[in-house]
Amino acid sequence: MSGYDALVVGAGYAGAVAARRLAEDGGKRVLVLERRPHVGGNAYDCPDDAGVLIHKYGPHIFHTNDRRVFDYLSRFTKWRRYQHCVIANLPRDNPEAVPAGKKTDGRFFFPVPFNLDSMKAAFGEKEGQRLGRKLLDAYPAQSQVTILELRQNPDAEIAAIADYVYEHVFVHYTMKQWGQTPEEIDPATTARVPVRLSNDPRYFMDAYQGMPLEGYTPLFKAMLDHPNITVELGRDARERLEPADGVIKLDGELFHGPVIYTGQADELFGFRFGPLPYRTLDFGFETLPVDCFQARGTVNYTVDEPYTRITEFKHLTGQVLPGVTTIMKEYSRSYTGMDGEIPYYAVINPENNALYAEYKAMADRYPNLHLLGRLAEYKYYNMDAITAKALELTDRFI
Repeated sequence: MSGYDALVVGAGYAGAVAARRLAEDGGKRVLVLERRPHVGGNAYDCPDDAGVLIHKYGPHIFHTNDRRVFDYLSRFTKWRRYQHCVIANLPRDNPEAVPAGKKTDGRFFFPVPFNLDSMKAAFGEKEGQRLGRKLLDAYPAQSQVTILELRQNPDAEIAAIADYVYEHVFVHYTMKQWGQTPEEIDPATTARVPVRLSNDPRYFMDAYQGMPLEGYTPLFKAMLDHPNITVELGRDARERLEPADGVIKLDGELFHGPVIYTGQADELFGFRFGPLPYRTLDFGFETLPVDCFQARGTVNYTVDEPYTRITEFKHLTGQVLPGVTTIMKEYSRSYTGMDGEIPYYAVINPENNALYAEYKAMADRYPNLHLLGRLAEYKYYNMDAITAKALELTDRFI
C-alpha cells in the first residue's frame, strides 16, 4: 500500500467524486475498491439482451439546484434535456366522474404530485375545475399547499381534498414502500405531502434537470479515468480492510492516508451492535414487442398492485429502438442481509438512529476514516446531494 496516498471504498457517486477530487485536485494516488463488477453503484446502466438501455438498480433521474454540482458533473458528460413527469394509475372509485385523460378498464391516471389536472381527472372535468378555482382563491400567493394546510382550512370541501390525496396518492403507496400500517406512518411526513396549485406536470422543479447523454456508466468511467486513480472491481473491502484500536490496516499493513468509506457502517465493524434495518427492492424486468408501453417514464400504482411503480426506460434515455421496449416493476420489502440483496433505504426512526450513533462513535475513533454516503451515514441522499457532500468532504484534503 505504499504506492497509494488515499483509499476509497465504493465506486458510486460518493466514491467516484471523492476519488477524482483527491487524485486531480489533491494530487493523491488513489485506490478505489468496488465490490461489484462495475462502476456507478446503483446508478449503473447497461443495455439488456434486447438492446434497451436499462437502469439495473432502479430509475435514476438527475436534478439539482446546486450549480457547483451541475458544473462538476458536466465535465464528464453531456446532457439530454429531460423533464421527469410521473403519473398515478389507479382504479376509479367514482364511476360517474369523467376523467380528463386516458381511461381503460375502469382505471384512470393523474399527474403526481397531485395538481390541478389531477383534480379534473379525479373528480371529473367540471367539478375538478370548480374545486381547482376554489383552491386558487384560497391560496392565491402559493405555488403549492400541503395536506396539513388543506386539512386546517375551515372549508369542508377543501379539507376533503386533503383526505382524497392522502388516500389515493400517499398512504397505500407508502405502506408498500416502507412496510408500515397507516398508524405507523409518521404524521409529520403525511402533513408535508403537497398539492400543486398549477398544471405543471413535472415531478421535480430544480433549475438543472436532465439525463447523461450516453448514460450514467460512461459518466462514471470518465470520472474515474485519471492516471492517479486505480480502480479494482470485484474487490470486497471487508476482506482487506481491518479497523482496530484506532488504526486501519489494509492487506495487513497500516494505512495512514484518508480512507473514504461508502459502504454499510454496521458491516464495516462486523455488526458489533447489531444490523441496521434497511428496505431493499426487487425488480421485475419485462421486454415487450411494442414501441411504447406507457405514457410516461414512471407510473406509480398508488392504491393497488403489489409493486409500487413501473418504469419504462426509453422515456428516460430517449433511446430510439422501434418494436421493442423494456419495463421494470418495482417491489419493496425488508432487507435481510442475504447474499445478493442490496440495502437501498435506511429505515429512519429514533431507535435506528441511536443504533447508528453507536457505529458512528466507533468510526470517530479512527482519525483517517471518513464515512460518506447513504449506507455509511445511514440517511437518504439524492444524487446531487451526495455529489455536493463528496465535494465538501474532499475540500478538506485539497
